[in-house]
Amino acid sequence: MDQISLEEILPKVEEITKEVGAFIYDQFGKVTKEQIESKAMNSLVSYVDKTAEEKIVKQLSVLIDNAGFITEEETVDQEIKDYTWIIDPLDGTTNFLYNIPHFSVSIALKHKEDIVIGVVYDVMKKELFSCFRGGGSFLNGHPISIGKHARLDEALVVTGFPYNKELAFKQSMQLMEYFLVHARGFRRLGSAALDLAYVAAGRLDIYYEATLNSWDVAAGILLIKESGGMVTDYAGENNSLEKGEIIASNSILHAQVHKLINHTFKSE
Repeated sequence: MDQISLEEILPKVEEITKEVGAFIYDQFGKVTKEQIESKAMNSLVSYVDKTAEEKIVKQLSVLIDNAGFITEEETVDQEIKDYTWIIDPLDGTTNFLYNIPHFSVSIALKHKEDIVIGVVYDVMKKELFSCFRGGGSFLNGHPISIGKHARLDEALVVTGFPYNKELAFKQSMQLMEYFLVHARGFRRLGSAALDLAYVAAGRLDIYYEATLNSWDVAAGILLIKESGGMVTDYAGENNSLEKGEIIASNSILHAQVHKLINHTFKSE
């Protein structure tokens, strides 16, 4: 396959994302209890997630011939190719279904081993975070950059909680306690994609979480990097997509946060 122009593809992905976001916006508050399915204890889904994904896949399929897809709802065959779209049609489904107006659409494009396009759309605020590799990160067309706070007591920290309550529960509580005491503030907002977008825009300073899927973070990882931030897994390596764990912050805070998280999860 010939190399594509990321600069030409990105605006088309942005339009698709906003169009699907408008569909989700229109469905907000309309889903009945009978239309909600439980995939697991803390994982809900409705026709909105599935229809949104179908719309995204249909339109992305014509942008790049023979591209693969990795999607949360698996409405299309899951296959990794030279170019692979990684899609979360509705990140923050529980917020959406409980009428909490904080959720997003997340679309990323991966070329071989590299994420090259990232788009996260805050549906209710109509805020579009987007980037392509080497082009910087933007919010509604305006450049954004990572926050500049250098001290933990100045930092606003955000996380998510693992769905499996038995997974490193003790360590998770230890970290939460530490940040509650030592950071400026601590948040759990319910959309990993938006958490990363907010860090990229300097609204939040530190995001960490484990037990994630690639569609939760793929777009956000590139947004962070293109805004001047750092992203690693808990071991400090560049394997967040594969390992499902992530630390995102500016370069000043990152070493301190990585040391703390790595030590906590290595402890008995």
